[in-house]
Amino acid sequence: MLGDLSENGDYHAAKDAQGKMESRIRQLQAMLGSASIVEGSVGEQGFVTPGVKVEIRYEGDDDTERYFVGSIEERHEGVSVISPGSPLGRALLGHKPGDRVEYEAPSGPLVVEIVSIGA
Repeated sequence: MLGDLSENGDYHAAKDAQGKMESRIRQLQAMLGSASIVEGSVGEQGFVTPGVKVEIRYEGDDDTERYFVGSIEERHEGVSVISPGSPLGRALLGHKPGDRVEYEAPSGPLVVEIVSIGA
């Protein structure tokens, strides 16, 4: 027996975890309640839009990086997520492969080239 529940740390930790899970469930229910289906193809006409995977190369770097433009709830395994509202996400939106875009990072302005776009 673990004794009096009012002095049981395991009990209080479990209650805290339960509260956090219930909060997350309410958050997901609210997201599902306001979700809408978007017509059209992802990356329509070859431009960066929310819901696409984009491959970019930073200026002066030979390596490329792949990202999913969307929310963390939509993440794809093995691909990092960029929010469309982040500085890089905003800079990429509406551009196509071959375009070079500049955005303001905390360390200063950076330039990236869009290498490819995929669903």
